[in-house]
Amino acid sequence: MSKTPMPVLKEDKPRPKTARKIIWILLLLFIALLTILFFRSPVSQVTDIEITGNTFNTDEQLLEESGVGVGDQFFGVDPDKIGERLQALGTIREAQVIKTFPGSISIVIEEQPTVAYELTSDGSLLAILASGTSVPVSASGIAVEKPILTNWEPSDPNKAKLSEVLADIPGSLTSDISEITPSPTLSFPDRIKLYTRSKFEVITTVSLLKDKVEYLNQVTEVEQPGLITMLEADSYVPFVAESEDEEGE
Repeated sequence: MSKTPMPVLKEDKPRPKTARKIIWILLLLFIALLTILFFRSPVSQVTDIEITGNTFNTDEQLLEESGVGVGDQFFGVDPDKIGERLQALGTIREAQVIKTFPGSISIVIEEQPTVAYELTSDGSLLAILASGTSVPVSASGIAVEKPILTNWEPSDPNKAKLSEVLADIPGSLTSDISEITPSPTLSFPDRIKLYTRSKFEVITTVSLLKDKVEYLNQVTEVEQPGLITMLEADSYVPFVAESEDEEGE
């Protein structure tokens, strides 16, 4: 009787590609799990916020306006957006936001400079910043060489424009100006009147002031007190001459 050999059963080996796919899937799942655990851990959160350079606003006001707080996601903090929000306050020229891992945020404030002061209807004194924003003098301190704005309506757009113009003029050219009042006309709606510490009276406009201020200083340095007009044409009439004319009459 012949014997039939028994067939040998061979185990199917897994395909190498399938094994690699399984390994990659497990690796991705592991990375996803680590990512979830990381973003839920205190390591990924804001733990400390430091603000420096601010005098016009409190730390609490700036934190509320910035929209960032302790416990927020560190990597979700956008420095550019924080800077834009803080600049919208009107008291801040620039806000530099520095992120230091893990969890530390530093906000360095550069405030708008004081360009003038303003007397309110109740007699109190406010500081006018380059942005046109008003702040209490107690917060800004007093710089005696800055002019005082009087009789300005809070809603007057020329007031904000004047603040911007004064910010662009070197302090050495405006230090003699003691007072600025609005004096609009139909021809010159932004016309203003200036009074100087050297006893001159000046008529000009907000839009012309930056270009004309050098002429103003040239006259005040060499001439006797008088009336200076700086509009489309410049002129100077000394007060002494007016007094002498009256006596001659």
